[in-house]
Amino acid sequence: MRGFLIDLDGTLYHGSKRIEGADRLLAALRANRLPFRFVTNNSSVSPEEVAARLNGMGIEAQPDEVCTSSLAAAQYIAQRKPGASVYVVGEAGLKQAVAEAGLRLTEEEQPDFVVQGIDRELSYSRVAAAVRFIRAGAVSVMTNPDLLLPGESGLQPGAGSIGAMIEAASGQVPVVIGKPSSILMDYALQQLGMEPGGIWVIGDNMATDIAAGIAAGCGTALVLTGLTTRDNYEHYAKLAGCKPDLICGSLDELQSYILSRIGL
Repeated sequence: MRGFLIDLDGTLYHGSKRIEGADRLLAALRANRLPFRFVTNNSSVSPEEVAARLNGMGIEAQPDEVCTSSLAAAQYIAQRKPGASVYVVGEAGLKQAVAEAGLRLTEEEQPDFVVQGIDRELSYSRVAAAVRFIRAGAVSVMTNPDLLLPGESGLQPGAGSIGAMIEAASGQVPVVIGKPSSILMDYALQQLGMEPGGIWVIGDNMATDIAAGIAAGCGTALVLTGLTTRDNYEHYAKLAGCKPDLICGSLDELQSYILSRIGL
């Protein structure tokens, strides 16, 4: 175990509440100089906002330790066409990532790429423009395929639901950046400056976290702190079509396992 890619929602916190042991796990990783990155499919927030939220819960975090699907999407586009024109269907975090990658935000002219994430102020006209641009030749990129996301009143449509509408109308399957795609994980590995061998993905979701870790060639640790529980594990394992290398009932149990593996 040489480093870690750590999921956030359902793994380190629920909503605004820190999950028991999250602060101790991160403190132990820092104390033992084990590198890590926080990896999230959330495309709406900046690394600064993510770090501020974690620090507010008592989990020490720095912006440069955060890898979002927006950052990975912007890099994916910039590597394929530096300075490309991009039409964004999404929120501030995605627009910031696109601009900081040296890409050119456009509204009216035919873009090289259409990149889409969660957009809670989505309009029909914006979807129509995205579809028109894609049908005219723009490459379609989707930050993450999550169909639902938690909200104050329960589950709400996620970026994947918006993407499904655009895909149906445009006839083009988008490039998916976030988990379970390996693109986001490869981006996080690049930020760590490490190869996947010896790197472990920690998460609570079989279909996203664990599947993405396997796709990237990493070890996988499922924590039963969020979506997956002992009672529903077999159900989600069957749906995801994969199994983790390690299952821990709590973050404290995971911390103990990690420390034992490094000889402490």
